[in-house]
Amino acid sequence: MLQLADLIVLTVYMGAVVAFGCWFVRRNQSSAAFMVAQGALPAWAVGLSIFGTFLSSNTFLGVPGRAYAGNYNAFVFSLSLPVAAYLATRFFVPFYRNTGSVSAYQHLEQRFGVWARMYAVVCYLLTQIARMGTIMVGVSLVLHALTGWDPKTIILVAGILITVYTLLGGMEAVIWTDVVQSIVLMVGAVALLVMLLWDMSGGPAQTIEMAAAENKFSLGSWQPDLTSKTVWVVFLFGVFINLGNFGIDQSFVQRYHTADSDAAAGRAVWLGAILYVPISLLFFFIGTAAYTYYQTHPELLEQVRSAAVATGELDASATIQHPKLADKILPHFIATKLPFGMAGLLIAAIAAAAMSSIDTSLNSSATILLEDIYKRWRGGAAGVGESESMWVLRVATVAVGIIGTVIAVQMVGVHSILDAWWQLQGVFAGGILGLFLLGMLSRSASGGVAAVAVAAGILVIGWISMPADSQWFPDQYRSALEPTLAIVAGTTTIFGVGLLLSAAKRQFS
Repeated sequence: MLQLADLIVLTVYMGAVVAFGCWFVRRNQSSAAFMVAQGALPAWAVGLSIFGTFLSSNTFLGVPGRAYAGNYNAFVFSLSLPVAAYLATRFFVPFYRNTGSVSAYQHLEQRFGVWARMYAVVCYLLTQIARMGTIMVGVSLVLHALTGWDPKTIILVAGILITVYTLLGGMEAVIWTDVVQSIVLMVGAVALLVMLLWDMSGGPAQTIEMAAAENKFSLGSWQPDLTSKTVWVVFLFGVFINLGNFGIDQSFVQRYHTADSDAAAGRAVWLGAILYVPISLLFFFIGTAAYTYYQTHPELLEQVRSAAVATGELDASATIQHPKLADKILPHFIATKLPFGMAGLLIAAIAAAAMSSIDTSLNSSATILLEDIYKRWRGGAAGVGESESMWVLRVATVAVGIIGTVIAVQMVGVHSILDAWWQLQGVFAGGILGLFLLGMLSRSASGGVAAVAVAAGILVIGWISMPADSQWFPDQYRSALEPTLAIVAGTTTIFGVGLLLSAAKRQFS
């Protein structure tokens, strides 16, 4: 359980962040301020905010959990970021800065019709709600392990606090609190690693030696196999997901507009991407250090396993590398082995990771609901006044906060945080990227062609993502592809079918 000093550190931090976010209310009196902070922020602040958006409690818990239970296969995802960052600064940032629209999806209506815009909006909102759910579940796991508090109560309190300061402070509060929280997160991660290595009799050398002996540093199989998470599969998934982040994710597009110049927006993308690669590697090494630490302290490992078995979360026959056990190791270490007051800092870092992602989802979702739903169907931007816009933004922020919190409560007990997020993200984002690329790279694709292509892509995504235990679908017709390839297959299907149909249409017209 947390000591009094830890509770004080955590409470002071949470209160300070909420107060800091709320402080921006005096500068959040217009819809432009709420959505893009008047487009006057420096590149380094926007870059740290992008970095903070990539990080979350999924990173703080899910990444070390993957390294603990397996190897560094998931790190290949991080290695795809520079590729996506290059394409983003080369094509996406100039494209969106030149459109002048804060919405990432308005141009889809101009290109293909209103259905395309609404399809992208629905997929984006579902993605953000799923993101909020997985992130808040991650935070609840840690605080439950440390305090014994009910996970659902933790989720409710976190949802309320984050919604309040996002509601009051707008995008400027999101950006600047992300800056603070990114720094706290990095400090907390370094502190956690030092403490894990400090108590190893042989220090870092022992950790590396033990991990190398069990092949924990492996990136995975290099075989050209698309039925499992090989290096190629994870890299492909990473490239497509990150292209989706930089190219069609409303929260990133808004950040492009918050920068004070085109060059600043490009530098912000590179800063966020390049910073994430070594920091994600740090989190993988934390998972490795936790594995070797608990291997050398079997009595502590048995405490974690026995507690999980006693609560019914883990079967008595589960191995020490079971994903559910992996997600409980760091919370146990924080609760039982950190010095007086240090646990509060670590929990603050985990809270920072969660808050810097959830506030982004809230603000961008509210922006979408105003720009792409309310203004679109209310009669256009000209017919919606400033006070009305602010009212919609605030109501939308609260509504999305409530929905995301409810979804998080329903996700308590999920098998693996990181796997759940990857699966949901791939399903919801798969179709939007293909549609975006078709519109950007093919001038001849019409709205009708794009609609058929999207329908084909959705079918492919559904086929690949179908749960293995679905009883109604014949086994012989199931996809053999690794489910994370849903976004790759869906995107390429939409783009490929669109090009083929456009070519056929030209041929026979």
